[in-house]
Amino acid sequence: MRKVLLLGASGSIGSQTLDILRADPKAFLLTAFSVGHQIEKIPSILSSFPFVNAICVQEEEDVAKLKISYPSIHFYSGDEGLKSLIEESDCDMVVNALVGFVGLVPSITALSRDKILCLANKESLVVGGSFIQRLLKQGHGKLYPIDSEHVALAKLLSRVNRDDVDKLVITASGGSFRTLSRNQLNAVTPEMALKHPTWKMGGKITIDSATMMNKGFEVIEAKWLYDFPLQRTEILMHDESHVHSLLLMKDGSYYADISDPDMHTPIKYALYETNVDFQVFHEKELSAFGPYHFHKFDPERYPAVGLALDAYRDGGLKTTILNAANEVAVYAFLKGQIPFLDIEREVSFALATLPNNFSPSLRDVLAMDALTRLAVSRHIASKRK
Repeated sequence: MRKVLLLGASGSIGSQTLDILRADPKAFLLTAFSVGHQIEKIPSILSSFPFVNAICVQEEEDVAKLKISYPSIHFYSGDEGLKSLIEESDCDMVVNALVGFVGLVPSITALSRDKILCLANKESLVVGGSFIQRLLKQGHGKLYPIDSEHVALAKLLSRVNRDDVDKLVITASGGSFRTLSRNQLNAVTPEMALKHPTWKMGGKITIDSATMMNKGFEVIEAKWLYDFPLQRTEILMHDESHVHSLLLMKDGSYYADISDPDMHTPIKYALYETNVDFQVFHEKELSAFGPYHFHKFDPERYPAVGLALDAYRDGGLKTTILNAANEVAVYAFLKGQIPFLDIEREVSFALATLPNNFSPSLRDVLAMDALTRLAVSRHIASKRK
């Protein structure tokens, strides 16, 4: 039985992870979780998982009243609380379903403590891939991705000879505005952006899907996870979101992972540490995967992808700047403070103006994250005056 600590239990991935834990109590025991600001979700989670003995919330002032309601549970708060929760909890598996940069230190902490890390937090690898790779190479912990695209690649690569693979192919829905031109994007609203055509996700990832920044992140993640050169990783537009990733083989054929757009499937693959049944599909040409529709990726239509990949190529603190600027800009758009296309503009501004450090420590990364957020927030505020 795995003792599980779930970070981000109140979010989309977190709630679906709880479904899986609830369905197999002989395999998993939830011992701790975090819910951020959504403390109202604590009672329902505890009603299903009575052996929880530690919880982290965002605000310190909520801890006192929660201790009165749940005297047998140890409560933590804030970002430091997330780190302490991992260090002090009785668990052997950490599911990181946090959204954003806040997930980086918990991922590093989990691996440094030799935990099994099931990772849905993209930013951990985008910003801290070098730290995580170093820990894994040193024999600390294990890492299983939860992203549907990377789970698909893991499945496919497990069934072929790596030397026979020409390219990794990551599929993309194109997000809420995939039928709109760049000019039409000037008039879109947050409400329009949150209506994803195939997936039900949280607000941040839904906006990243609309800009396709998430695909830039996923290509970077794939580089850290599977070590294929960037030029051998492609993005392919796919309307239905049933084909989660493909391998283009050197003989011109394709292997594909195909299933409904339901995150329970990739979450299970990670939680059960790949020990699940799955089917791989093999066809001589892409058109044989029917009745699905595929389209060539247009980098001019989605410049956020290029920003992400250029940041990775530049190295150092560039992906830290990329991510922090994107987070600030996405939330500014969701609050109605900037138009949609300004998300890319704010990221470009940050990448062009903030200094780099090609051999950063974790402290350097944390400092640059804070500096970038301040710079972008001020830049947005200056344009609103």
